[in-house]
Amino acid sequence: MRVIGEFHEGADARGAVVTVGVFDGVHRGHQAVVSRAIERARASDLAATVVTFYPHPVAVVEPAKAPLMIEGIERRLERLGELGVDQVRVVRFDHATALEPAGEFVDRLLIGELGARLVVVGEDFRFGHGREGDVGLLSAHGLNVEALDAVGEGGRYSSTGVRHAVSRGDLAEAERVLGHRVCVRGEVVHGDGRGGSELGYPTLNLELGEGMLAPGDGVYAGAARLGDGRWFAAATSMGTRPQFYEGASRSLEVHLVGFDGDLYGQFVDLVLIERLRDEARFDSVGDLVAQIALDTSRCAAIFEGYAPEAQSLLGFTTGQRR
Repeated sequence: MRVIGEFHEGADARGAVVTVGVFDGVHRGHQAVVSRAIERARASDLAATVVTFYPHPVAVVEPAKAPLMIEGIERRLERLGELGVDQVRVVRFDHATALEPAGEFVDRLLIGELGARLVVVGEDFRFGHGREGDVGLLSAHGLNVEALDAVGEGGRYSSTGVRHAVSRGDLAEAERVLGHRVCVRGEVVHGDGRGGSELGYPTLNLELGEGMLAPGDGVYAGAARLGDGRWFAAATSMGTRPQFYEGASRSLEVHLVGFDGDLYGQFVDLVLIERLRDEARFDSVGDLVAQIALDTSRCAAIFEGYAPEAQSLLGFTTGQRR
């Protein structure tokens, strides 16, 4: 997949079928629009093209209302590539972009740069300064437009719904909307070392980065992919560590089953497979250690079901992948 724009690759010369949006999480509604754009592009020998924005436009226009991002731009691009997109134009959204009239955006980028012949969007698609752009404006600028009905079971699929589900630890609901498992990417940073020295279960402290969505408090069975491609069962805890601290800030800690090494400064992809239990304070540290042993054993058993094809944990689960 070609990434164009700020990454200095030129657009495909064939012309394009284009869809436009943030596509945070690349959920099943996004997948439907992107897949239709790909279908129409293949039928016309045009480039299936996604225009996406980074950072989220609301983070620039109204920072106090900015939504937490489900996944980073790198993972978003990976998911779009997995769907079969030919090229992605990443628009670096800033105040100048926010002030650009919708018609100028169409002429400059969609028609001028990408050679758009057809635009595939959702029926309620809006864009441009003051959200003045819509399907009618696209048509007025000479573009063919296909507007798809909203997609969803029991209500339209939305990134907002995913955020609510993830923040309360409802992995099943998040996965139902996403069409893939919840995955976070974090940098390994220094913690207090208590997990290894006192409890016998060394942990990685993952820092997700400013503006990123974190899972709700609790203990999870997960799987972690290291930078070298290796996978490990990942017993994961999100919360304030009530056994040791009062009023501490939330942290994400991961014990990699069978791993021994130093990962400080490296990035880890963490897939959350199943929520095991609430975070809790135990009568003694010994009781906590016994529970951690149970959690770790259960996590390892869950991971074993995926271990031969662990990479598939990152992929789509709804048949959308091409």
